[in-house]
Amino acid sequence: MSPLTRVGIVGAGNVAARHAEVLSGFSDVAIAGIADTDLSKAQALASQHGSPAYASHADLLSAGGLDAVYVCVPPFAHGNPELDVLSSDLPLFVEKPLALDLQTAESIATEIERRSLPSAVGHHWRYLDLVDRARELLDGRPVRLALGHWLDKVPPVSWWLRRDMSGGQIVEQAVHVLDLARVLVGEVRMVHAVPAADPAGGGDEGEVDKATAAVMRFDGGAAGLLATSCLLTHKHRVGLEVCAEGIALEITETRLVVDGEHVIEDDGRAKTRVDREFIDAVQGKDADVRATYREALRTHRVALALARSATEQRPVMLDE
Repeated sequence: MSPLTRVGIVGAGNVAARHAEVLSGFSDVAIAGIADTDLSKAQALASQHGSPAYASHADLLSAGGLDAVYVCVPPFAHGNPELDVLSSDLPLFVEKPLALDLQTAESIATEIERRSLPSAVGHHWRYLDLVDRARELLDGRPVRLALGHWLDKVPPVSWWLRRDMSGGQIVEQAVHVLDLARVLVGEVRMVHAVPAADPAGGGDEGEVDKATAAVMRFDGGAAGLLATSCLLTHKHRVGLEVCAEGIALEITETRLVVDGEHVIEDDGRAKTRVDREFIDAVQGKDADVRATYREALRTHRVALALARSATEQRPVMLDE
């Protein structure tokens, strides 16, 4: 019997709990420790998996005995945890978004490559079996138009409405849609985002934009639109529509709709696959890691370019 892969988790929020649940279901994985700056949260999650809790990622790393680390922290907390994990020569799984800025993410990507360590980012949409089916349907028919949506509510976390803590809705949420657009359409070369103004002239300084509409230009000439909003009371519409010669596809996290009529349901295993493939990579197996850190950084650049365009009120080229 092969030895267990011992995984540490930095962060104890909902996403960390989801990964812990999936990982604990693998017979070859043990959760070796969970760290959070709120020790009570770390203890609550760790107790569910029979692992020790730590008040900081540094304490988790100092305890030793790890084979890989998951970093599942809010956008503003990225940077030091990843670099400290890499300094310990440990493979790294990072939940999106990668950071609030580009420099932090670039430095992490460079260090991963310098140390030749396995990495992965939680873009689990890439593991939807619907995406494979969509690529088959689009084979030989390049996408000419892409329409992305993330029309939702404000998540129930205190930091989300602060631009300097979440990075805004495009960076924190719609990055999933942008990543899928890169998979199905190609690289983005130009973006122009227009934020909605508060009709009453109010709004707290530093708050995220409550609605944004954006135009995108892809390599190969495809045009794209992205609409985001957090004004609602529920998740209303989240997904990507693409149009190619003679076909229209709508992809969400649960289903693929072909030409507005034929519905294909997803098998619901994407969130398991993204963890399984990373663990396989850590174990030195032939793994299908679809979003390495460097690959996810390309999507992060697009999200940051859109955020910058909305702030500066001008188009932004991705090679700037």
